[in-house]
Amino acid sequence: MYHIKQSRDLKGSVIIWGSKNAWLPLIAAALLIKWNVILHNVPDIADTHDFLHFYKSLGAAYNFTNNTLHLDTRNISLKNIDTSKISRTRAGIYFMAWLLSRFGEAKLPFPTWDKIGKRPIDEHINGYIAMGYKMQESSQELIFSGKWKSEDVTITAYFAVTATANLIMWAATRDWITRIELSAFAPHIFNLIDFLRKAGIDIDIRYDHTIIVHGTQELQTELECEVISDYLQSGTFAIIAALCAKEYIDIHKARIEDLWAFLYKLHEAWVQTVNLWNDTLRVYRAKTLKAVDIQTNIFPWFPTDLMPLFTVLMTQCEGTSRIHEILYEGRLNWLIEYERLNCSPRIINLHEAKIEGSNKLIWGTVNSWDLRSWAAMVIAWLIAEGETRIENIYWIHRWYDNFLGKLQGLWAQIEEV
Repeated sequence: MYHIKQSRDLKGSVIIWGSKNAWLPLIAAALLIKWNVILHNVPDIADTHDFLHFYKSLGAAYNFTNNTLHLDTRNISLKNIDTSKISRTRAGIYFMAWLLSRFGEAKLPFPTWDKIGKRPIDEHINGYIAMGYKMQESSQELIFSGKWKSEDVTITAYFAVTATANLIMWAATRDWITRIELSAFAPHIFNLIDFLRKAGIDIDIRYDHTIIVHGTQELQTELECEVISDYLQSGTFAIIAALCAKEYIDIHKARIEDLWAFLYKLHEAWVQTVNLWNDTLRVYRAKTLKAVDIQTNIFPWFPTDLMPLFTVLMTQCEGTSRIHEILYEGRLNWLIEYERLNCSPRIINLHEAKIEGSNKLIWGTVNSWDLRSWAAMVIAWLIAEGETRIENIYWIHRWYDNFLGKLQGLWAQIEEV
């Protein structure tokens, strides 16, 4: 658990490490290379170690030191495959492409739903079937087998980020052209595309959200790539700076170009920021905060993963702020935890809520919901009166690389006990 005291005089700077959402498809795509892969800026988080446990069960050789992963996939087999740990994350579905490409059969645990709401995998399944694979019905596993169609194929991702990444990987080693229409254009999709282009795959991108993959099995046998920094973590520390900085906090490797919608709303709430050299974002402590309305959407609009953290800022704004969460029907449920902290948000329906501002947050005991809202609770307690303990910090370890160390480096009064 974390033990936290009010900390509103933070100062210094923080470096943002690799994006979890970018890293997970990259590590799965590495299996397509069949040789040596070096990945830099890898986040040291729980999901990374779960994926490496899976690699170890396959017989892959690897070394993970100082956020750099050296991976050798030459001598792998399914003899001792262990999917127990990757079943804890939806990202385990990324390994489907590799299993089908190498072995013509894939069996992986069926992805579970999150508390934020249902997250269907229809686009994944429909894409597989469109490519010629056969699916076997199972409530516990995703089971596919067969061979891809020997012809060009057009499939639709319908802006689903995980499905877009998966479809790109499925198409990568297929000796035909695959058109993926209505593709998601999130930053980590382009990180994956850069990786596969280095591997020797020709990928075209059209303005109408179409990605065209010219697949090939003649890939590079050695590859080196860098995982992009996590703009969602940059947004997290921007909110911390706006609420807790003594004067300002500098955020290095911030991916500022991925944060425009978020920064627009931050400025609308009267938070001042400055873009410094070399992708560094300086965020100043806000003297006064004005109520602001947000509506989440797919990239490049306001990210749903930053909405829970932005609500902490809303509790300190003058006036009434409004939230319209259009992606997940369960993402707003956790707002009831604010009632334990002397704040009374109004959940209007599954997708809309209001938060009355200028609240003086007081210590209280809350429950864990998901990794984004749990990080929001950490921020809330940094500005709340008194001190508290936060249990079940597994959620935070799944997303943030050394979150505790970064906060302590900013002089936050927080420790793990």
